[in-house]
Amino acid sequence: MKRELKTRHLSMIALGGSIGTGLFVASGSAVATAGPGGALLAYAAIGVMVYFLMTSLGEMATFVPVSGSFSTYATRFVDPALGFALGWNYWFNWAITVAVDVATTAIVMHFWLPNVPGWIFSLGFLLLIFLINIVSVKSFGETEYWLSLVKVITVLAFLAVGLLTIVGVLGGGPAIGLHNYTIGDAPFVGGLPATLSVFVVAGFSFQGTELIGITAGESETPETSIPKAIKQVFWRILLFYILAIAVIAAIIPYTSPSLLGASAKDVAISPFTLVFDRIGMAGAASVMNAVILTSVLSSANSGMYAATRMLWAMGETGFAARIFAKTNNRGIPLAALLGTTAVGALTFLTSVMGPNVYQLLVAASGLTGFLAWLGIAISHYRFRKAFIAQGHKLTELVYHAKWFPIGPILAIVMSLVVIAGQDINSITNFHWDKLLISYMSIPLFLILFFYYKIKYKTHLIPLEEADLSAHQEGTKK
Repeated sequence: MKRELKTRHLSMIALGGSIGTGLFVASGSAVATAGPGGALLAYAAIGVMVYFLMTSLGEMATFVPVSGSFSTYATRFVDPALGFALGWNYWFNWAITVAVDVATTAIVMHFWLPNVPGWIFSLGFLLLIFLINIVSVKSFGETEYWLSLVKVITVLAFLAVGLLTIVGVLGGGPAIGLHNYTIGDAPFVGGLPATLSVFVVAGFSFQGTELIGITAGESETPETSIPKAIKQVFWRILLFYILAIAVIAAIIPYTSPSLLGASAKDVAISPFTLVFDRIGMAGAASVMNAVILTSVLSSANSGMYAATRMLWAMGETGFAARIFAKTNNRGIPLAALLGTTAVGALTFLTSVMGPNVYQLLVAASGLTGFLAWLGIAISHYRFRKAFIAQGHKLTELVYHAKWFPIGPILAIVMSLVVIAGQDINSITNFHWDKLLISYMSIPLFLILFFYYKIKYKTHLIPLEEADLSAHQEGTKK
């Protein structure tokens, strides 16, 4: 592999990974479910957890910059069985996500071209994503940079328009102020259960921020670019998520039916579209549809990259067939890329042939992102303990996470809360069939973990024996 990703690529990937349809579309349902206060509290709490996760990942990624990221860290600092389970789960998650995203492109494109068969768009975009990733890691980085920039500009424009609407400069009416924060049961609607349910929505919205750890293995200067990207993440989470939801809640009352049931299938009820419509912006729905398309393509592009690198890393460590560890003369792990594309394409075909298998595959990947977060927090806790146990000093770390051990412990607890809260209704009402689908990722993860643990008789690695070396085979400047 080649280290060709620049600091600007990593900064934008870290940001772009957390801005997607979760913000552009699902944020409206969060306000409708828990009210302005509940939605803000849930997103702020998950934002704090994500910040601690990023600082944990940053400390490990600057000291041991490898493409296997948390799979490699769990293998070295916790238990190889955990690394094996995390790696395969994460690869599976992103391979399925690529399929979900290319299926979504068809829905988005039907906004403009309703009579063209959806599979044509989906296969066309899948081919495009494949070509971007097969050229070079730099082509991936540049594409992700510009796609993310479109999302950032959109959010900034939305915040400016929203704030001017709140104070009465735009919108053709009197200042709205914060009146909608106190109507009905606002600001907190539905109490603690409603706020906890939004934790899950917020968690899904922030998934993808951990991509910064995967990019470390191909960063030109991981020791400087990763800390810089991570330091910016906290403020960007605050700016883009907390302020955006505050603006949505101020302009659109939580009782508005437009906020409920929003999805990529109906861009017209995206809260962003509603706010732009309010000021009479021509073609607001069409503009937001284009932005959502870039968002979906960005997610697919990142997913293809992340899955390919994780499969390559598992080929290196022996968790997967050795053929996946091979790279071509441009530093692209071709076998891993082809394998990931094939799984994505097959998953997409299941959506065309019938929804049942497709829905099961999507459900099986549902919680793997949160399991990855849990793995990051546990790995960092063990890394720092091993670092001190082996006689190292914190001054040796290029970047070290503040608030240790509070940060990783808080992240562990909150990850468990989000995982458990995935489907509260099915737990309280005890629906076996729905429980199985909602929590399918957990037994699959445990099967992988115990399969490897029993077969290879692995154990918790003693702190004094944890591998803190910074090597990674096959990576060069």
